[in-house]
Amino acid sequence: MTKSLQDKVIVVTGAGRGIGREIALLCAAEGAKVVVNDPGVASDGSGASAAPAEEVVEEIKKRGGTAVANFESVAEAIPASRIVKAATDHFGRLDGVVNNAGILRDMIFHKMSVEAFEAVIKVHLMGSFYVSHAAARLFREQESGAFVHFTSTSGLVGNFGQANYAAAKLGIVGLSKSIALDMQRFNVRSNCVSPFAWSRMIGTIPTETEAEKARVAKIQQMGPEKIAPVVSYLLSDAAKDVTGQIFAVRMNEIFLMGQSRPLRSVQRSEGWTPQTVAEHAMPALKASFYKLDRSADVFSWDPI
Repeated sequence: MTKSLQDKVIVVTGAGRGIGREIALLCAAEGAKVVVNDPGVASDGSGASAAPAEEVVEEIKKRGGTAVANFESVAEAIPASRIVKAATDHFGRLDGVVNNAGILRDMIFHKMSVEAFEAVIKVHLMGSFYVSHAAARLFREQESGAFVHFTSTSGLVGNFGQANYAAAKLGIVGLSKSIALDMQRFNVRSNCVSPFAWSRMIGTIPTETEAEKARVAKIQQMGPEKIAPVVSYLLSDAAKDVTGQIFAVRMNEIFLMGQSRPLRSVQRSEGWTPQTVAEHAMPALKASFYKLDRSADVFSWDPI
């Protein structure tokens, strides 16, 4: 059976642990040469260690694959561009980018510091932009390439205490769609994946109440290896017609997520006043208002 990523060169950010590690391992198993990027920081972005990326590279080589470690941060433009350069320096080209790197600084909104907000935006949203922007020039020249960006139901649906993370993750959806639109003419694809899987970052979820403990126990059943096949597929030529989409992956379930479209409308020929908005527009639209759902409210059944 032909390997789906044979001879492709793939960059995976945040690939030293968790979901990123599993993606790197599967891409290598499918024949790709992989740049395993990870600065080895803690879940909040502090510290640094070469060990996580190096260990994944060793594992890939032990299994007969090809990989190189990279320790740059995605959170600044020049270091992020060096991740892309590592691919061309070592392997001569680049075919796919997985923007998986992330940190968490959870806090209820009124207590969240400016630094905590900006740090999460820098890694998730700006990091996805920096790496993608550096790769886009190569993809434009060769007229091929694939991006897979990681979003989250924290942004797509909602969650407590994650304004920074949710804002970044919903921003990534807009970034991905814009890349898909702008680069379609060059045969470049861009999609989002929203993962449900146990990881170090999910391990920071509070477990103070019985309900929270039960929720985390369910998430712990979902291994990060379940996310990798969809990502590997989206990087392959088999996905040549798939772009601008958002997929959620939960255990053995794959969801195509919705994108914002009009739900309902009202109009008045003579125009609106604040009073008629209150008397007419809002009562007419209210039945279609979204509830203040959290991710767990929408995905309320056990993973399959």
